[in-house]
Amino acid sequence: MKAEPAYRFYRRCFHIARVLFSMLFFYKVKGRENVPDGAAMVCPNHSSYFDPILVSLALGIEHYVHYVAKIELFNVPFLSPLIRKLGAISVDRNSSDISTIKASLKYLKKGEKVAIFPEGRRATADEEVSAKYGAVKLAERAGVPVVPIFVPRKKPLFRRLWLVVGEPYYIQAQETKRTADDYALLADSLMEKIESLNHAALS
Repeated sequence: MKAEPAYRFYRRCFHIARVLFSMLFFYKVKGRENVPDGAAMVCPNHSSYFDPILVSLALGIEHYVHYVAKIELFNVPFLSPLIRKLGAISVDRNSSDISTIKASLKYLKKGEKVAIFPEGRRATADEEVSAKYGAVKLAERAGVPVVPIFVPRKKPLFRRLWLVVGEPYYIQAQETKRTADDYALLADSLMEKIESLNHAALS
């Protein structure tokens, strides 16, 4: 089956990033065997603009991932055409963006991966950021596994950098409708799973 143009472009960018980041960070991946085939909700922590690239490198070239990115990035002259061509999904963080939900579900139903940073913005290790629950809610609705990924918040150049992929898990549907508080608890649990992977990165 011939790859779509967006995926072919994604793979070309992947090759370039792999060479460049191997020299800058000497990155290594733990747990890549945990990446499931087919659709999944990819959920990493977020501390720098490098994170989407590092997450893609952690997943491997065979896994095409669509990143949900703030709508402001789609207005940056150089960046906008690049992320659009890579298949990114825009989200307006100041409103309930139905188009983001529809686009994410479309890719998931096609068997592709969608990545959402649960923190919603870049955060340092010292910051306490409430996790957003859009990722777990989408994963539940689409019936796809959630894949937690830990990316070190400190990224010194020319030093070993461990990227850790955790075990996928499902948000089990329930008969009664979940409340916003229920989803907030699921989002907090997801962040705990992500942060727990830090121990694997340090071991």
